[in-house]
Amino acid sequence: MAEPTLPIRVWDAPTRLFHWAIVLLLGASWLSESQGWMTIHFASGYLIIALLLFRLAWGFIGSETSRFSHFLKSPIAALRHLAHLHRREPDTEIGHNAAGGWMVLLMLVLLAVQAGTGLCANDDGATEGPLFSYVGKNWSDWLSRIHGVNFTLIQIAVLLHILAVLGYAVLKRHDLVRPMVTGQKYLPVGSQRPVLARPWLALVVFAIALAVVGTALEVL
Repeated sequence: MAEPTLPIRVWDAPTRLFHWAIVLLLGASWLSESQGWMTIHFASGYLIIALLLFRLAWGFIGSETSRFSHFLKSPIAALRHLAHLHRREPDTEIGHNAAGGWMVLLMLVLLAVQAGTGLCANDDGATEGPLFSYVGKNWSDWLSRIHGVNFTLIQIAVLLHILAVLGYAVLKRHDLVRPMVTGQKYLPVGSQRPVLARPWLALVVFAIALAVVGTALEVL
């Protein structure tokens, strides 16, 4: 018989909003660049930087399941988890599993590299990042190439993420999408409820992140 479960809130609204906002902004960044809408492209990039600053802070002071100390396990634990991917077993993970935690870190690093190189990039035309004059043409050209290559790496990481979600759904019958929409996950009775931070704290942190980005752009 199936073990009884009950809905437990494992993801706070700020973490879920960050996740889906990054999805939308990546799409907007790709579309705006492909269509030459560079004003939108830069605006999307600045918002991504603000969100990354927010997520970095939230990884230390946010909800329990959003903290790096909670979901970053050893590489051995991640490999051991992946070795059991084919096993159909109940989902008892409160937050990211050991492998998923490393995927989160990888995506954050790739996004940071993309945003950082974009600030320095140029297109050999009329478009230059706000740090172009500080790094010079030669460095900007090199960073522009990194910007292009890194976006390919982001696309690969996104594809792997989607395949992983599908793999968990098919092989283990684990639904990883619904909890990131609703915040709730059905876990075995007796599972420990994670401590979730107050929403107002997220608003304060994000407001500070926006202020930092806006102030930096004014200075530049």
